[in-house]
Amino acid sequence: MIDAGTIAGMMTGIQGGAGSAGFLDTAATAANSSGTPFAGMFQTMVQQTSALDKKASQAVTGVLTGQGVEIHDAMIATEKADMAFELALQVRNKAVGAYQQMMGMQF
Repeated sequence: MIDAGTIAGMMTGIQGGAGSAGFLDTAATAANSSGTPFAGMFQTMVQQTSALDKKASQAVTGVLTGQGVEIHDAMIATEKADMAFELALQVRNKAVGAYQQMMGMQF
């Protein structure tokens, strides 16, 4: 079973920078404070993924319009957004697989 600690370990440092919170540190905090841990964690992860995607889109637009954004910064932002999306997709796939397995059980 996947828990918030396992996912946070996989994503340590995706947001980069010394001392900055990892990608799912805030998701784990939200999961601990909400009534439904997985739902809270997943909702926070989707929100952070969306924010990373928006940041990557702005960086690419900045490169294309010549607003002083370096190409390597745009590439890093794009890769962060891609990794976050891939993680969210895999977590979703695992959750759906677990649900389908439970539905197939006979009591």
